[in-house]
Amino acid sequence: MKHFVGLFAGGAAILVALVPALAQHTVAAKFDVSKSVTLTGTVTQIDWANPYAHILMKVPVANSSSPARWAVEIESPILLARNGWSQTAVKPGDVIKVEGPPARDGSKQVAGKSIVLASTNKSIFSGYNGTPPAKTPLSAAPTPRWPDGHPRLGPTPGQTGYWGNPSATSLVQTGVTVQMDAYGLLKNIADVDKVAPMQKWARDVYEMRQRTFLSTDPMFQGCKPPGGPRQYQQIYGVQFVEDLEHKRIFVLMGGGNRNERIMYTDGRKQVGQRGGDDDNPLYYGRAVARWEGDTLIADVIGFNEKFWFDNGGLPHTEKLHLVERYTRTDMNTMKYEVTIDDKGAYTRPWSGGWLIPWQTVNYDNSPGGEIHEYFCHDNERDSEHFDLDESRK
Repeated sequence: MKHFVGLFAGGAAILVALVPALAQHTVAAKFDVSKSVTLTGTVTQIDWANPYAHILMKVPVANSSSPARWAVEIESPILLARNGWSQTAVKPGDVIKVEGPPARDGSKQVAGKSIVLASTNKSIFSGYNGTPPAKTPLSAAPTPRWPDGHPRLGPTPGQTGYWGNPSATSLVQTGVTVQMDAYGLLKNIADVDKVAPMQKWARDVYEMRQRTFLSTDPMFQGCKPPGGPRQYQQIYGVQFVEDLEHKRIFVLMGGGNRNERIMYTDGRKQVGQRGGDDDNPLYYGRAVARWEGDTLIADVIGFNEKFWFDNGGLPHTEKLHLVERYTRTDMNTMKYEVTIDDKGAYTRPWSGGWLIPWQTVNYDNSPGGEIHEYFCHDNERDSEHFDLDESRK
C-alpha cells in the first residue's frame, strides 16, 4: 500500500499553489469562481481544439491605444457541438460581451459563463458547457435479448447506440445526498465525511483533492485511464461488445484514449496470466463475470493505485475489490451498481450507483449513435499557449 501519511494539519494549510499549465481541469482549478469579470471586445480568433475551445478577443483599455488580449475558455468542441455550437457560432470581427470567473494566476483568461453578441444583444452561450437543446425522448421498448434469453448490453443487429450522459458523475454511498458539480467537486466542503466511510488518511487525501479543486487529477494531468466506476461517469460514453464465442465482454470507452477492458464470463479463476499481468496491478483490474437472472455481476480485483476511481478523487489502495452489477432494465436504461470493499482505505464495504441512458445520436446531434473518441494528448493544447502579450497587435 502506497498511500500518503501525515498529509496535512488541516484548514488553510492545504491551499497550495496550483500548477500554471493545467491542461484539462475543473473550472474552479483554473478560475476563481468566487469572482466575476465582464469584458466587451472584438473576436480575433476561434481556437476549436480539445480539451477546451477558446475565443480570443481584443478588449479596449482605458487611456491606452493598445487593446488587451484575452482568451475565453468555453469547454470542449465535443460538448459544444452536442449543444448546438460550432466554430462559426461567432466570427472574427464580431463584438461580444463575456461574463465569467477570471484566471486564478492573474493572466488574461476567463471562463465564458455567458457570451452575448453585441449586434443583436442575443445570448449565444450560457453555462460552462452551453445550454443543451431539447431532445425527443426515446420511445419505450423492452430489453433486447440474445437467443439464450440474456439481455443484450450493446446495440441490436442493424442498429447503433452507446451508453452515455449518466445520471450521476460522482460516487457517494447509497442513501446519502450531497451536492457536487459535474466534475465531482463538492459544493460544500463540510460534506466530506458524508461521501464514503473513509479511514482517516483517505479522508485527508480526499479533502486535500477537493480543496485544491481536483487540480492533481491523474486522468487530466497525466492521461491515466479512468479505472473502476469512473469509466461510467464520463460524458463521452461507453459501449459493450459481447463476444459470445470466446465468453468475454469488451467495454470500449469514448473518453479514455481508445481504452478497453475485458470481463470474462468463462468461469476462469480471478488471477493474472503467467508471464503477463500475474504480478502487475492494472488500471481496470481483472474482472470475472456471471449472469444472475437479468443482471451481469462482475467481480474485479488487481488494481494499481495510479488512478482516481471516481471523478471526485476518492482514494483507494491495491486492496480495492469491486462488485459491479449491470442491469438493462429496458431498451434505453442501464442500471449500474457497485460495491466497494477496500480495507486499506475504507472502514467497511459500501455501495453506490446511477442510471446510464442509451444514446442514439452523435455529439453533433446527427443520427448514428457512435461513441465519440476523446484523446487525452489533446490536453497539450491550452490557452497558456496563446500569445496574450498586450504589446502585440
